[in-house]
Amino acid sequence: MNDSCKTKYPIVMIHGTGFRHRKIFNYWGRIPKALESRGATVYYAESDAFGSIENNAELIRASIFKMCGDFEKVNLIAHSKGGLDGRYMISKLGMADRVASLTTIATPHLGSKTLAFFWRFPKFLLRFVGFFINAYFHMLGDKKADFFTFVKELSTDGCAAFNKEILDQPGIYYQSYATKMKNSSSDMILFIPYLVLKQFEGDNDGIVGVESAAWGEFQGIVTGKKNRGVSHADSVDLRRMDTPGFDIRQIYIEMVERLVHKGF
Repeated sequence: MNDSCKTKYPIVMIHGTGFRHRKIFNYWGRIPKALESRGATVYYAESDAFGSIENNAELIRASIFKMCGDFEKVNLIAHSKGGLDGRYMISKLGMADRVASLTTIATPHLGSKTLAFFWRFPKFLLRFVGFFINAYFHMLGDKKADFFTFVKELSTDGCAAFNKEILDQPGIYYQSYATKMKNSSSDMILFIPYLVLKQFEGDNDGIVGVESAAWGEFQGIVTGKKNRGVSHADSVDLRRMDTPGFDIRQIYIEMVERLVHKGF
């Protein structure tokens, strides 16, 4: 039996924006099974698809106590905005002594220049759009969907203020990964978002700019071996298929093996 991913503390996976944890359609694709087949214990945090950072942090904290109350600590693996939710929970909700590590993948730690541009739009327009987005995600299960706050918090100014207040806690290992599409045809679903972000952010994965994703011990840019690259969707195995010459599951196996070697 291969126990290369058998961490000392269980893994709690935190999803990003626009999704909720579903048992039928796992946000993380084939990744959890790949980790579990190598000895990992994996749980999933519950949070709103379009909740504020503070709201989602509280939901994640409650999930951890519900699922992992018997464990001394947990390892957090967070995608996209989930990384900011996790950082807030650790620093502001008294969880520094319950978390061994936080790994973030394609998290906009430095904010989004694209959202900063949209934040300059008339606020009534953002609230109008937000009303329909909030209503839709409320039907899907969100208790406190808040699109307006989402745009504000993830703008560059919003994340700058966040980073001044939400400081890394001693004794916790922080590591991060960025993902990058190599061109606009790398992911046809994110074709237009990639082109928009390219103007504002430079290299990106269709949702998050590469420069914004670095935090703690930066493990580099995941971009595959062929011309396609790795999109924001690819980074959580959304399509359940390998890109040419590349398997995202191996990246997660290696990141968890790193946690094992560090004693987490």
